[in-house]
Amino acid sequence: MTKQQNPFWEEKTLTEMNRDEWESLCDHCGKCCLLKLQDEDDENDEAESVYYTDVVCDLFDKNDGHCTDYWNREVLVPTCIKLTQDNLDDIEWLPPSCAYRRILEGRGLEDWHHLISGDKNTIHETGNSAIGRVVFEKDVDEDELEEHIVEWPLN
Repeated sequence: MTKQQNPFWEEKTLTEMNRDEWESLCDHCGKCCLLKLQDEDDENDEAESVYYTDVVCDLFDKNDGHCTDYWNREVLVPTCIKLTQDNLDDIEWLPPSCAYRRILEGRGLEDWHHLISGDKNTIHETGNSAIGRVVFEKDVDEDELEEHIVEWPLN
């Protein structure tokens, strides 16, 4: 009888993963594409002073949760933060459900994650993505962002 090998995300740290493994962790929830506000005067934990809005980057594909220009997003949207193996210490802006954050915190993947369920649509079918919940940045006045603060990305 041969021993079954554990999945790579249970065997490796995020910094040990190769590019394909790293990219496959993204669940395409779109929550990282949401505009976030931070209260610089908040004396609480940094994560507690990040407020999610239901306003999404204009590159967000509302049908599948992907970025419409993933490889050029940092050029097209200079405020886009690219999560890498080198900036994992600054992930408090990612939602608690994010696979990268969950792995880093030792919480494993959710049942709806495509690497567990085998289906990339499970995240959307279970209501764990931004699809159907957002408005595009181009349609919202910057002065109205506070009116768009939502709690659902924290679930």
